[in-house]
Amino acid sequence: MTAITDRSHALETSLAAAQRAAALIMRVYAEGFDVEYKGKDDPVTRADKEANALLCDALEAAFPGVPVVAEESDPNTFTRFREAREVFFVDPLDGTREFVARNGQFCVMIGLAEEGRATMGIIVCPALGETLAGGDGLGAFTMTPTGERSPVRVTTVRDLAAAEVVVSRTHAPASLSSFGAHLGVRLVSPVGSSGVKGVYIASGKADAYVQAGPAGCLWDTCAVEGIVHGAGGRMTDGHGNPFDYRAPELRVTTGVLATNGLVHDELLRRLAAARVPQG
Repeated sequence: MTAITDRSHALETSLAAAQRAAALIMRVYAEGFDVEYKGKDDPVTRADKEANALLCDALEAAFPGVPVVAEESDPNTFTRFREAREVFFVDPLDGTREFVARNGQFCVMIGLAEEGRATMGIIVCPALGETLAGGDGLGAFTMTPTGERSPVRVTTVRDLAAAEVVVSRTHAPASLSSFGAHLGVRLVSPVGSSGVKGVYIASGKADAYVQAGPAGCLWDTCAVEGIVHGAGGRMTDGHGNPFDYRAPELRVTTGVLATNGLVHDELLRRLAAARVPQG
């Protein structure tokens, strides 16, 4: 087994693989594709499957023995990942609904977890022309399509009344204005793909990403968390608990809260208040 002793090398290797997967996805986007369904309202295309294979092959070749937990892989290929010190979590095409809708809000995500904690993330949004990468001890940066890199940081907003929040497009609150009023924030905007919402937080385009209910699986959170941490932010579940990437269940059922760190605790209090039954 090849242990990951240099996180910077792991980032560069993963970033190169993610860029190749993004190019593949954009070829399929241009050529056209059929849509299948894994379950109710759960589409999959050949872009998901082909990008999944490319990423798994690249990571397994570069880091032999390090488990790769990928959305479109057979779960039997990563049954013992919880015993490993390091694990890659891969969403080859996060935002397949957005890909099918052709609105551009989709991305490739690779996250690294060490000892059960997210430590690195790469998010490539090819239709938007945005790439973000970063992690613990690495900071975070954005990269243009021509390869130019610039550091990114979360915002410095402290007052919720001035904060901008992004939420799921697919599972948006029934009333954005009522949700915003409850949270006490200035603006609530629906955005597709967990990864794209993570890009908003890490690059300072929004102050918080809030998902109160189920939020996909651990491959939807690992890369986002790695990048948000690298950019100086904070990410927990909707109850304030850290994500455990060795958890028995891959599904994320208790929400997501990714913020600049400064508004995190107050948003947690307001989300908790919303869960208290009114009698």
